[in-house]
Amino acid sequence: MASYKLPIISTIVLLLGLSIEAQLTSDYYSYSCPEALEIVHNLVVEALTNETRMGASLLRLHFHDCFVNGCDASVLLDDNGTFIGEKTAFPNNNSLRGFHVIDVIKAKLEKACPNVVSCADILAIAARDAVHHLGGPSWEVKMGRRDSVTANKSAANQLLPAPSANISVLTSNFASLGLSFEDLIALSGAHTIGFARCSTIRQRIYGDVNINPSFADSLRSKCPRTGNDTVLQGLDVKTPSHFDNLYYKNLLIKKGLLHSDQELYNSNQADPIVRKFSRDISLFFNSFSIAMIKMGDISPLTGTNGEIRRHCRRSNKKP
Repeated sequence: MASYKLPIISTIVLLLGLSIEAQLTSDYYSYSCPEALEIVHNLVVEALTNETRMGASLLRLHFHDCFVNGCDASVLLDDNGTFIGEKTAFPNNNSLRGFHVIDVIKAKLEKACPNVVSCADILAIAARDAVHHLGGPSWEVKMGRRDSVTANKSAANQLLPAPSANISVLTSNFASLGLSFEDLIALSGAHTIGFARCSTIRQRIYGDVNINPSFADSLRSKCPRTGNDTVLQGLDVKTPSHFDNLYYKNLLIKKGLLHSDQELYNSNQADPIVRKFSRDISLFFNSFSIAMIKMGDISPLTGTNGEIRRHCRRSNKKP
């Protein structure tokens, strides 16, 4: 099988300015599983061809994994006899999607390279490939993470950003994970793709004042005060299946779908960054790529810590 490489933003390495985790490298599987990147890429493209919305779902899986005890694929674990997994935490329950796509990728990798590629690395690669396939940037994914053998539902409830969060809470949340204020603004741009349920945005469209009135009216027609809880609205109303910078343009006219989105443009220190990203898509893409690499570095399991799961939904160790 031919080796596969995505185009890379050349300035990332120069701009990153981060301490590099020695055990995470972009060529980690070059010898142990040279087909790994191509296998993940092809199956991600297949999944997005079947359902474009899956791109945002795969990106969100990587976010929700890394924000809870680091990028260790704990978000993929099903409940068992020793712990309740993160899937039923409030921010994830009936919301996270794409687990079956990860299962398909893992099964193909296990056939090609048994017990080599971690589920945590699959999440990181799939997120990158999904963004790029939907028109966004690419970046070098560092690999070599290992998988956790347990999950943390309480941490998921505490650490994952809520759609009702204000700028202070968001800033503190990201800073606790080593992510800067600009990282927060850039990573929030992931909401340029994907959807939210009426139940998630109801408080904003009926209670917020920092919202475009006609925008609120149009959403209320689809999301009444009661009912239609599972009806979907695009996070970026115009192009929810294309990765661009319209998310930031929407914030300038008070059309952020979530309260936490509009908090980024609400007469605070985030406003200048939002304006820059709304004007310069290349700047946004570069900042997003850098922030994704930083996020992927959050507390990885390496060396002899954790394991390489044979099935992403359960540990190799019997509970």
